[in-house]
Amino acid sequence: MVAPLEFWFEFGSTYSYVGALRIEEECRAAGVPLVWKPFLLGPLFTAQLGIKDSPFNANPVRGRYMWRDLERLCAKHGLPWRRPSVFPRGTVLASRVACAGEHQPWLGDFIRAVFRANFAEDRDISQSVVIAELLRGLGVEAEPVLAAAVTEESKARLRASTDQAAALGIFGAPNCVTRGELFFGQDRIADAIAWALDDGRA
Repeated sequence: MVAPLEFWFEFGSTYSYVGALRIEEECRAAGVPLVWKPFLLGPLFTAQLGIKDSPFNANPVRGRYMWRDLERLCAKHGLPWRRPSVFPRGTVLASRVACAGEHQPWLGDFIRAVFRANFAEDRDISQSVVIAELLRGLGVEAEPVLAAAVTEESKARLRASTDQAAALGIFGAPNCVTRGELFFGQDRIADAIAWALDDGRA
């Protein structure tokens, strides 16, 4: 029996960008159901590391490696890439929209559009006007979705998702979770899909 695969991602995460643009196609090809799981890294970094910034900014040596690594990865996978002029950008609104759009047919396309806007077009995804343009570009009426995203229900869902990420032992992004196993990093997608397909593992 094939298990669903949860893809835990953060819109401000560079490696989530690479994973998010690949994972739906790879899951579809393998016949593995995909569940999008947006969450916020900021609260986890504060609780786990005591910082209020990206570890890539806090550690410039690590940051320099990451930016060059992203160039290589995007070239490898044929993904558009432009280093954002602001990093990390605020992702709360986009994440709330993703929560509000759960089970909507446009959700995957919206997620990819937000990532491309941030990491290929250098657009400010924290702004509602940008999110509205992305939704309209998908043929989605933006105003009702944005209104739903700022309700207490959507806010609570994003907080609960972030709390669940912490409870799962998530410490970065992206992550795949399937059959009770956590696979950290966009380079573990194939391993996670294989695990989802095989229920005979110990």
